[in-house]
Amino acid sequence: MKLSELYNKEIINIDTGENLGIFGDCDLIIDEKTGEIINFVSGQSTGFGFFKEQKRKEVMWKSIKKIGSDMIIIENE
Repeated sequence: MKLSELYNKEIINIDTGENLGIFGDCDLIIDEKTGEIINFVSGQSTGFGFFKEQKRKEVMWKSIKKIGSDMIIIENE
């Protein structure tokens, strides 16, 4: 699977049901030596206007349990 195919998929935590945002909005942490993705950092805005707050959550790549047609399912470790 190409990384570009993941961009529009929602990230869902199966343990809590929490929506962590869209994968295309995430930052990736990549191992410089191997080129492998280690973690991704999801960002989700909460609130409105000036009261908007970014909730950032770092998720290990190995936490991904399933990649479906429209979402990525992760599980807490």
